[in-house]
Amino acid sequence: MNILITGIHGFVGSNLVLALNKHYNLYGLGITPTQKEGVIKIFSWKDFENKTLPDVDAIIHLAGKAHDTKNRSEAKVYFDVNTGLTEKIYDYFLRSTAKKFIFFSSVKAAADTVEDKILAENIIPMPKGPYGESKIAAENYINNHPTKKNVYILRPCMIHGPGNKGNLNLLYNLIKKRIPWPLGAFENYRTFTSIDNLCYIIEGLLTKNVESGIYHIADDEALSTNELINIMCSTMNRKAHIWKINKGIIKGCARLGDILHLPLNSERLRKLTENYVASNAKIKKALGVDNLPVHAKDGLSKTIKYFEKKI
Repeated sequence: MNILITGIHGFVGSNLVLALNKHYNLYGLGITPTQKEGVIKIFSWKDFENKTLPDVDAIIHLAGKAHDTKNRSEAKVYFDVNTGLTEKIYDYFLRSTAKKFIFFSSVKAAADTVEDKILAENIIPMPKGPYGESKIAAENYINNHPTKKNVYILRPCMIHGPGNKGNLNLLYNLIKKRIPWPLGAFENYRTFTSIDNLCYIIEGLLTKNVESGIYHIADDEALSTNELINIMCSTMNRKAHIWKINKGIIKGCARLGDILHLPLNSERLRKLTENYVASNAKIKKALGVDNLPVHAKDGLSKTIKYFEKKI
């Protein structure tokens, strides 16, 4: 099987190459055509515009503008990349001989916050902010141009693993400095996505006859932030220091942080303490499995070991 991966130099792309290169012929599409071990050839966007890409059986579209948690990116950048670029790649797919298209959207395309429910695919999308709005616009474009080919829209929760540079690093660096976790009073739960489980799902979509549609991607288990810290500390062979300070005091400090531009502000507090649990029942049913291969705790432990340079 010949596969084209856009955004192949990124975190997810690099891990997909490691997972797939032994059994598939991989081609890449990126900003720079820097070659990569395990990939036959990486093409530039100029090659794409000149229509010099090889025929492939499947396209995995990863390229996009990542979520800027500091909210400094202009909305136009998100829509130019996450929406406009996806439209171009999808149009190319429709004209090509490829039979499968896998688009990486985000759970943020469905909802910015999830309080007392579990996020499922049948939710009416209500994204907040240009990142989620640009992703749902890309989804809508795909859905408004139906095809008999197989098209999969994936909405992963926070992806982590070797090479990860996301928000998980911030928490890890806090724990590494032996700074106590002051938000222990907030017993929130989140679902994450281990890169190993993600690669397993992608290979399943490539090899099995799975119905086209939207699929939420997450590990089987939801974890609280306190559990996450305990996993980190256990992996690092350290004692967890979790302080359960009164929630009102913490929220007051966050409001002060808004004014003084401190590390803890209202937006960061919300991100650190919100519930965000997504269901992966639909994708598991589609793949015909009861459980994903990697337990949430084991996947997170592997990521922390990577941070510790133990693997």
